[in-house]
Amino acid sequence: MDGAWAQASEIAAAVSEGRISAAAVVGAALARIRQLNSKLNAFTDVLGERALERAQAIDRTRAKGPLAGVPFAVKNLFDIAGLATRAGSRINRDRAPATRDATLIAHLEAAGAVLVGALNMGEYAYDFTGENVHDGDCRNPHDLTRMTGGSSSGSACAVAAGLTALALGSDTNGSIRVPSSLCGVFGLKPTYGRLSRAGTFPFVASLDHVGPMARSARDLALAYDAMAGPDADDPVCTSRPAVRTIPLIARGIAGLRIAVAGGYFRAGAFPEAQTALARVAAALGAKAEIEFPEAARARAAAYAITASEGGALHLDRLRARARDFDPAVRDRLIAGAMIPASIVVKAQKFRCWYRARVLELFADVDAVLAPATPCAAPRLGQQTFVLDGVELALRPNMGVYTQPISFVGLPVVTVPVPLEPLPVGVQIIAAPWREDVALRIAYALEHMGIASAKRPALE
Repeated sequence: MDGAWAQASEIAAAVSEGRISAAAVVGAALARIRQLNSKLNAFTDVLGERALERAQAIDRTRAKGPLAGVPFAVKNLFDIAGLATRAGSRINRDRAPATRDATLIAHLEAAGAVLVGALNMGEYAYDFTGENVHDGDCRNPHDLTRMTGGSSSGSACAVAAGLTALALGSDTNGSIRVPSSLCGVFGLKPTYGRLSRAGTFPFVASLDHVGPMARSARDLALAYDAMAGPDADDPVCTSRPAVRTIPLIARGIAGLRIAVAGGYFRAGAFPEAQTALARVAAALGAKAEIEFPEAARARAAAYAITASEGGALHLDRLRARARDFDPAVRDRLIAGAMIPASIVVKAQKFRCWYRARVLELFADVDAVLAPATPCAAPRLGQQTFVLDGVELALRPNMGVYTQPISFVGLPVVTVPVPLEPLPVGVQIIAAPWREDVALRIAYALEHMGIASAKRPALE
């Protein structure tokens, strides 16, 4: 087993078979966090005592869960018993500590995983960069001068840097997929309502998803299978039975109809994003091209709904403590709170139309490929970039290819393509509830050597 770079499946097998103790695995993870977090700023809270106690209990009882002894961490919008749930903000530090763990933390620990800490994120999840004025910027393990992407910045960073084998993030408009792309890890945004959000701090309830990040497709599937299931504490969590994906991922791509998203999803992408998409498409033999109807309008409608719901959620905080927000986040929330209801209603009506048109596409294909980000990781502090010949603000536009997908809740796996000098990701988009299809394709790409989580040169 390769130390910090062992996959979750390898750790669980070694712990279950008695070849290594859970305490040794967790102790090594905590030591690595102590060694590297000052450079990366991935963790805001490290739970050393809790983690070691949990690991020792696994060793005493000889637990053999599918994630036995696997260290994981969570974006700090997940409730952790005994900690105030920050959600990347200054204001939330004044909240009372959570009295119990979020549902997905409990599910992962029931499978044998060990929580080692809480992770940095963009303030209130309204961010695509990983820059945080309260907790400091999270830094990309592949180049410490570059962004991790957001808002699940610490989650992608921790996995990419070998600090944890698994991490949980949230994705409203792309906040799992963007940092997965920039940090070069595998990320899963499941179908809307598939995984419970109970015990997480919300951003946009009608768009919020939660999901895992890992260094392999198999580990994504292991984490997903451990977490999937109904939860009465989340009103949108489906009661639809979950399909276990681990028995399915090795089936390969035979029989799957895979297309490439054209039109909107091909315009503006930097050469590295185009290269990554071309490599993945060629490996899969994906020659057909399809177009998502009105994707640009879908992104605009997603913006209107995001800003309006986010502004409404934070209205009391904006009135009472406006100076305690990151000014960039504050100003967007204030603007969102002032969007006329007529525009939001129009956006929601369009959303229904768009979802129906997108679902029609999946009568002819099983999965669609698209860039995850328009480029590889920009430099920290960078304010603009050029997309399709137009100079645009970078912060809101890193999600140009993710927003039209989360807008209608489709499941997506982002796979890392290890280009030089920096990785960049490709989205594998499937029909609702078909996480298994996206994971099958990701697993196949990994075994072809096309997708992989490249090790950064940190030590």
